Amino acid sequence: MAAYKRVIFKLSGEALKSGSDLFDFEKVKEIAEIIRDMHNMGVEIGIVIGAGNIWRGRQGPSANMDAVTADQMGMLGTVINCLCMSDALRKAGLDVVVQSAVDMVRFCEPFNAMAARRHLAEGRVVLFAAGSGNPFFSTDTAVALRAIEMQADCILMAKNIDGVYTADPRKDPSATLIRDITYQEALNRGLKVMDAAAFALCAEKGLPMVRVFGLDNPRNLIRVLEGDDMGTCVHP
Repeated sequence: MAAYKRVIFKLSGEALKSGSDLFDFEKVKEIAEIIRDMHNMGVEIGIVIGAGNIWRGRQGPSANMDAVTADQMGMLGTVINCLCMSDALRKAGLDVVVQSAVDMVRFCEPFNAMAARRHLAEGRVVLFAAGSGNPFFSTDTAVALRAIEMQADCILMAKNIDGVYTADPRKDPSATLIRDITYQEALNRGLKVMDAAAFALCAEKGLPMVRVFGLDNPRNLIRVLEGDDMGTCVHP
C-alpha cells in the first residue's frame, strides 16, 4: 500500500542528461520504468520537469537577455523534456498525457485542471509542460501550483542532495540534515529547497507534504512511496 494516493513528481532537467549530451536515453528509460513501478503501486502521478539540460535562462552568456524572452525559452525547454519523457513512459507501457500551460495543440493538450484531474483518476500519467506559463516564475512555483490544483497528497522532490540542510553541504562541512520542518520555518530561514513563491503558495494553501530526498538511487522514489522516512518532510 503506497503512502500517498496522488503525487506530483518534480524532476530536474539535469536528471535527463549525461555529460555534454542533452539526453541520456538510458537514464530516461530507467526513470520511466521506475515511474511505471510507482504507477503499479496504485499511485496517481503528475510530473513537472525542469529545463536545465537545455536552457538555464538569465545565467551565463544569456544574463543580458530580456528576462521575458529568456524565461519563454525555458518554458519551451520543459515542453521538449516532457515530450521526451512521455515517449519513454509510453514505451514502458503507460497511458500518458502531456498538458501545456502555453497552448500548442499540435504537440499536447492545453492545461485544464479538471481534465488533468480526470486523467489522473482514470490512471493516466500527466506531464505538466511550460511551467506556469508565465515569466518570472520557476518550475518550483509550477510544481506547487499544479500540486494544489490537482489536490495532490504530496510533492516528491528528488534532488542531487539527500534532503534539506541548514546550509549548502557542498560548501559548509558543518551543515546538518533537517528531517522535519514547516513551510513557514523554511521561508523564515531562507532554505533553498524551493523558491520563496513556491513555499508561500504551499503554506497559504496547506499542501499536505513536500518530500525532499536524493535521486542518487532512482529507486528512492519507490522507497518513499513505501513509507521510508528518508530525506526531509516539509509541511504546513
